[in-house]
Amino acid sequence: MARLAHQGRPDMTFAKHQELRGEMRHNESLCDHTSWRVGGPAEEMYFPADKDDLLCFLRSLPADKSLFWLGLGSNLLVRDGGIKGMVICTKNRLKAMHCNTDGRVYLEAGVPCAHVARFSSDQGLCGAEFLAGIPGTFGGALAMNAGAFGGETWPLVGKVYTVNRLGDVHERTVEEYQIGYRSVNGPDGEWFLAAELLLKPGNTLRGREYIKTLLAKRAATQPVNQPSCGSVFRNPPGDYAARLIESSGLKGLRIGGACVSEKHANFIVNLGGASANDIECLIEKVREQVKCCHGISLMPEVRIVGEPIQND
Repeated sequence: MARLAHQGRPDMTFAKHQELRGEMRHNESLCDHTSWRVGGPAEEMYFPADKDDLLCFLRSLPADKSLFWLGLGSNLLVRDGGIKGMVICTKNRLKAMHCNTDGRVYLEAGVPCAHVARFSSDQGLCGAEFLAGIPGTFGGALAMNAGAFGGETWPLVGKVYTVNRLGDVHERTVEEYQIGYRSVNGPDGEWFLAAELLLKPGNTLRGREYIKTLLAKRAATQPVNQPSCGSVFRNPPGDYAARLIESSGLKGLRIGGACVSEKHANFIVNLGGASANDIECLIEKVREQVKCCHGISLMPEVRIVGEPIQND
């Protein structure tokens, strides 16, 4: 049974008098907030000061205001027309992380995965090293069960804390979620706020060396110096998306400023000046060609959101 830290929307007169400490921006370009460096504007964008400020902000919002949550923007394609409604950015905001007295690592959703890997190793804990290869926040990793180098996010999780539209905080167990490959299903209308990780005792120096090895492997095999979203497609059962794309002759295929990476076929890079539409069209072109060559329908791992450009 989940425990509820706060229940019910407070009186709106009261909420309006709460002093919000975060930053509100209007028509904020999302090119600056996504790893592909593309995307139209956010109609409204709030940068909470911390977790308490976020809860206060949620309690002050109209019930019909649409919400979109943004971390590092690394597994995301925002269309050129941008996002209507409210975007809440957790990057560099929900960043608390510490080791509890029971040895569990507590971290908030805005902490980058790479920081989790390093912090855990420094605490003499092992099992989270693979997170160094995931270019996103831990909240995003929780939402999709992100993985790298054979590891996945949810086997590390002891419990999670979520928040809903009313600003109510829930403590949830792992058993309340259905976890699959790049798939997480749980209670509706809740977003990940924080988590506690169950890690094993390890050796700090050995952990640091392992992280260096993984990062070197990533740099050698992935286009880490070019704007991308990470892996574009999920691996189909028993195969690899990169192999299917490469064997279909698609490395180097380009639409506008978007190009299938010559270094890793499951990456699409922004060579400079790409639009979100260029990238989305290239994604569809790759899917069509792989289907034609291999009879396999690749499923995008990247999340595509927002509005297309409205042509006059």
